[in-house]
Amino acid sequence: MLRRRIARLLRPIEISLVIAGGVALLAVYGAARLHGSVASTQAIAQFERAEVAAHVLKVSPEAAPPGTGGSAVLTVAEPPDQTLWDQSRIAAYGTSLSANLGAPLGILTIPQIDLRVPLFDGTTDVTLSRGVGRIEGTGAIGASGNLGIAGHRDGFFRGLKDIVVGDAIDPRAVSGTVRCRVTEILIVEPTDVYVLDPTDHATLTLVTCYPFYFVGSAPQRYIVKATKQDSGTLL
Repeated sequence: MLRRRIARLLRPIEISLVIAGGVALLAVYGAARLHGSVASTQAIAQFERAEVAAHVLKVSPEAAPPGTGGSAVLTVAEPPDQTLWDQSRIAAYGTSLSANLGAPLGILTIPQIDLRVPLFDGTTDVTLSRGVGRIEGTGAIGASGNLGIAGHRDGFFRGLKDIVVGDAIDPRAVSGTVRCRVTEILIVEPTDVYVLDPTDHATLTLVTCYPFYFVGSAPQRYIVKATKQDSGTLL
């Protein structure tokens, strides 16, 4: 009799505990679902922002040539092929997408190594993580002089290891694309800055560190020289 009385007294407590436990489990499950949903939404939004930044590079109206109404655009249709890239360089590229670098000067295309990359002014870390950069004091796209362009050997410029004399390099500005041909490939010391000396003819000089797969700070520089073809601008 005593056991039955105790059981009757405990039953409401047991029922309350079961209900409370169920509510707690539902709350935990709901919170987990909500966190997962929010995280998923944030990840998708972050990806979409990165996708837009990587795929579409617009030229500001001020940079457009006269008579275009400020509507000229430069676009990179596909995200960069990062197959050969170092993992740290891939991470740096992703981080760089949140930076506002302004309009690019142009787009550098090297068909033989499937490279199509935005060319920015300057060689800061962020600039060279997002694309390649015009070296300060060098020339302009298609103009007489020596246009120096720097890029990372473990990122956009890793494909330069496969380039050969005679390959095409096509820098593009809003006014059109210039056809250049590789004339020389050099391996020099960092102090050999003569490779960036001014020239009378429109010249292109690509600069990256060497060896390409060196661990640590690479000791030399890999130089690709190209000259503008007499055919001029390819519209």
